[in-house]
Amino acid sequence: MKNKVVVISGASSGIGKACAWHFAKNGSKVVLAARSNDKLNVIGEEMMSAGYEVLTVQADVSIEEDCQHLISETISKFKGIDVLINNAGISMRATLEDMDLSVMKKVMDVNFFGTVFCTKYALPHILKSKGSVVGVSSIAGYKGLPARTAYSASKFAMQGFLESLRIENLKKDLHVLIACPGFTASNIRNTALSKDGEVQKESPRDESKMMTAEKVAEYIYKAVVNRQNSLVLTINGKLTVLLNKLLPSLVDSLVYNHLKKEPNSPF
Repeated sequence: MKNKVVVISGASSGIGKACAWHFAKNGSKVVLAARSNDKLNVIGEEMMSAGYEVLTVQADVSIEEDCQHLISETISKFKGIDVLINNAGISMRATLEDMDLSVMKKVMDVNFFGTVFCTKYALPHILKSKGSVVGVSSIAGYKGLPARTAYSASKFAMQGFLESLRIENLKKDLHVLIACPGFTASNIRNTALSKDGEVQKESPRDESKMMTAEKVAEYIYKAVVNRQNSLVLTINGKLTVLLNKLLPSLVDSLVYNHLKKEPNSPF
């Protein structure tokens, strides 16, 4: 990945930030995008001080114009794109019965349409470089999770979109990776939306027992280098995907019982 141009959305924290550092340490030129300009500037300055080539672009991926601006700024600076990592994401926790529908729309706008917008504008440049489009999805993109209807729907949609994109470009050497980390220690549960769209502010899960964002970044890096189609991480994640193919009704019950044990669960 030396001298490859890597664009990462949601790069101000968690998996996105970890990917930025890991790709940079392996010689890539990295473009960091996120809504928080302050956080981006801090990370950008740290990385430049370490001697890495970095561009920061403030962007809300749910806004098409921001995604177009992100790509145009990247091309202006680095003249091409080799890898796009669609990592920006937002979660939620509420049953559909209780949830305001604005939550569904917001989650879909960020997780699904953010991926669509960034990919659409980056695609001509990635096809030229025979590069990679990466979607950071979730086990929730393989198995619907209770009280995560919007989140699961957005990840199922993302995976369908990326799979279709791969097949459309089968003869053009486009690499498409769907990465599903499983539960990862990151900020996504702290910023998850409640039933009325307010930020949850604290995680309902024990983050200390989860895979680190840095470890996920290592796996994503290797999967990009090896041009893998899919990446499913953690033992629980792999088991969920496998068992759901064989015994879906059993997995329904297991998933329900597992998430019912969360603090302040709606069940």
